[in-house]
Amino acid sequence: MFTVYIHYSQNFDKYYIGYTSEEVKERIRKHNSNYKGGFTSKTNDWELKYQETYEMKTEAISREKEIKKKKSRKYIELLINLKG
Repeated sequence: MFTVYIHYSQNFDKYYIGYTSEEVKERIRKHNSNYKGGFTSKTNDWELKYQETYEMKTEAISREKEIKKKKSRKYIELLINLKG
């Protein structure tokens, strides 16, 4: 199983979109613990806002790219609000 997720940082007021084959809680823990020193390592208040699960890695990658390609905060917030 693969999960496409959206994390949010209140400190940055930004969303982060990614995919993982790990448990999403473990992925959040890594983002919040300076894992690999990337963009998400600049703050440690990332929280899960949205997730979708896929059987195949190619599906998850495709969906991640689709969300990122829109470059739209409104679209991301629409996804989050539809979930709620």
